[in-house]
Amino acid sequence: MADGFAGFEFTPEVEAQTRPLWEKVKARVTPLEWRLQAPLIAAINRLKAEKNAVILAHNYMTPEIFHGVGDYVGDSLGLAREAARCDAKIIVQAGVHFMAETSKILAPDKTVLIPDLLAGCSLASSITGADVRLIKQRYPGIPVVTYVNTTAEVKAETDICCTSANAVQVVEHVAREWGVDRVILIPDEFLARNVARQTDIKIIAWAGRCEVHERFTAADILELKAAYPDAQILAHPECPAEVLEVSDFAGSTAAMSDFVMTRKPKQVVLITECSMADNVACDAPETEFVRPCNLCPHMKRISLENIYETLLHDRYEVTVATDMADRARLAVQRMIDMPPLAIPARYDLVKARHHVDVELI
Repeated sequence: MADGFAGFEFTPEVEAQTRPLWEKVKARVTPLEWRLQAPLIAAINRLKAEKNAVILAHNYMTPEIFHGVGDYVGDSLGLAREAARCDAKIIVQAGVHFMAETSKILAPDKTVLIPDLLAGCSLASSITGADVRLIKQRYPGIPVVTYVNTTAEVKAETDICCTSANAVQVVEHVAREWGVDRVILIPDEFLARNVARQTDIKIIAWAGRCEVHERFTAADILELKAAYPDAQILAHPECPAEVLEVSDFAGSTAAMSDFVMTRKPKQVVLITECSMADNVACDAPETEFVRPCNLCPHMKRISLENIYETLLHDRYEVTVATDMADRARLAVQRMIDMPPLAIPARYDLVKARHHVDVELI
C-alpha cells in the first residue's frame, strides 16, 4: 500500500466491518492482501455514507473494488442506467472516462467523479466527433449507430447508440426506420464484423479496436480447447470474428455473467479482460475458471487508494457541455426506449454466416 495510507490499520473493528466482504472474495484475494485492503474499504464505505455517494464499479474492476466498495456493478450501460435512477448526490465512476461521461449525460444534476483522469480507452480514443461529422458527409442519409463505448462528443454526433448485446437489433431497427439497406456502425471494427455475420443489412465500419480483445486469436482458443476439453469458452464480441467462430458462446459481459450464473458450467473460460473472471468467480464458487489474462491498463488505473482520495477531496469531476450532453442523451435514450430484445442477448454462432465483409471507412 502507498506510504500515504500507512496509518490505515487492520483493527478488530475493521475486521468485523469487512468480514462479510472477505467471505465473498477470499478465494480470489490473499489474507495478506486483505489486511492491507480492508481498512481502505471500511474508510471508503464510511465516506460514501457521510457524503451521500455511490460507487459504480465496472465488471473489469479488481475484486476488492467490485465486491468491496461497488454499490452498483455491471457493464457500462447498466452502470449509466443506475446513475440516472440512483438517489445519491455524488457518483464515483470506478471505470474509464467515457463511462463517467455517460453517467453525467444521464444524470446531469449529480456530481460525477473519476479517480484517475488518465483512465481512458483505446476504442473510445480511436474516433472523434469531427471524424463522425466527416463520415456523415461522405455517407449522407445513412444512419449512424455508435457503440456506447465512446466519448460524449461522438455520441452527440450519433443517431442512436447500441451495446454489444443489442447491436444487431439496433442496426436492423434503424434500417427499417430510415428505409435503408446500409448502416454505419462505429467505432469497433470487430463488433461491426460480428454484427454483419448476423444480418442482411450492409455494415459500414470504422477501424477502431479494444486493445484487450484484439489480442485474442483463434489459435489461443484452439489451444485452450485442447488443454481443457470440457470447458465452455465464452467470448466477447469485441474479439475478432475468427475467435467467436471457435468459441462456444459470445456475448456482452452481462451475457457472459448470466451464462455462468444460470447454466453453472463445471469449467469455463471468459475471453475478455481477466478481472471479469475473478468477479464472476466470487458469485459462482461451483464453477472452475480457467483464466487467460489480458489486462486493461486503463481500468487498472483505478485503485482503492485513488477512490478514497477522490471521495475525500471531491476531486476529478467529469463534466459535459450542456449542448453536447443534450444531443448525446438523445442518442442513448433512443436506444433505451427500444423494445426489449426478442431473443436472448447473445450471438448465435451456429446460425451466423461466415466471412461477411464490411465496408471499412
